[in-house]
Amino acid sequence: MSSRSTTEPLQGVATAATGASASSSSVWPELFKARLTALVVLTTTLGFYFGARDGLGGLVFWETIVATALLASGAAALNQYLEREADALMTRTRKRPLPSGRVEPGTALQVGVLLSIVGMLWLTFRVNALTGLLGTITLGSYLFVYTPLKRVTTLNTLVGAVPGALPPLMGWTAATDDLGAGGWALFTILFFWQMPHFMAIAWMYRDDYARGGFRMLPVVDPEGRRTGMTAVRHTVALLAFSLAPVGLGLAGRWYAGVALALGLAFLACAVVFAARLTREAARRLFLASIVY
Repeated sequence: MSSRSTTEPLQGVATAATGASASSSSVWPELFKARLTALVVLTTTLGFYFGARDGLGGLVFWETIVATALLASGAAALNQYLEREADALMTRTRKRPLPSGRVEPGTALQVGVLLSIVGMLWLTFRVNALTGLLGTITLGSYLFVYTPLKRVTTLNTLVGAVPGALPPLMGWTAATDDLGAGGWALFTILFFWQMPHFMAIAWMYRDDYARGGFRMLPVVDPEGRRTGMTAVRHTVALLAFSLAPVGLGLAGRWYAGVALALGLAFLACAVVFAARLTREAARRLFLASIVY
C-alpha cells in the first residue's frame, strides 16, 4: 500500500525451491513486506487516534487494524507477484521469495488475492463503507496505476505517493466515518514525506532500478539536479504542512516544536543531498526520513 517497499524486509534463511519451502516461517514476513506493513498499520493507528480524540481501544479500532494489516499484506504479495521478473534482475530484490524460488507465483497470487479481499470486506462491513472504499482505492491505485507506471514515467513516484498516504486518512475515517480536514492534513504530511524518502532510496539504487527497467527519476537524471531539487521542494512543503494539525486543534505546542525541529533537520539533510549527490548524503537523508 505504500507506493513502494521503502525498507527491505528481513531476509529469511535460504531454502530449496520446492512447494514446501513456502511453509518456512521466514518467507511470509518477506512476502508481506512486514516492515512496510507495520508502517501502514502505524500510520493508520495515528489517523484513528487523532480522529477518535479519546485514545485507542474498542472493537472498531482493533478491527480496523487487523483488516488494514490483511489488506496491506495482500497488496505486498500481489505487488511482488506483478514485479517478480523485474525483482529477479535487481540486486536488492533478487532474494525476495518469488525470484529466489522460495514461493511459487501461483501461491503468492492466491494468498494476495485472498488477503486483499478479506481486508476490503472487513473494512467495508465491520468498520464502515467509507473506510472500505478508501482501502479499495489504495489497493487499486497501488497495484494497477502506480506499479505499471514505474516502467512508463518518472511521475510514478508522485502518483504512488497517493496510495502511500491514504492509511492515516483510513484511520481517521474509521474513527469518524467522515472525510474531515484533520484526516486530509495527515494524508498531506505523509504524501510529502514520501518524496525525499524515496528520492534517497532511488538515488542509492539507481543502477539497480535501471536494470529492472524502472523509470525512476534518478535513472533518467544522471547528474541528479532534478532528483535533489525534488527532495528539497517536497521537504519544504512537508515542513509547512506538518504544522497543519496545530492550526486544526489536533495538536499543541509540544507537537509544533518537535515538528519544526525535526522538519528543519530533515530539510538540512535534503539540502546537503541536493548539493553533494553522494551515496553517503543519500543514506543520511534516508535515515533522517526514518527518524522523522
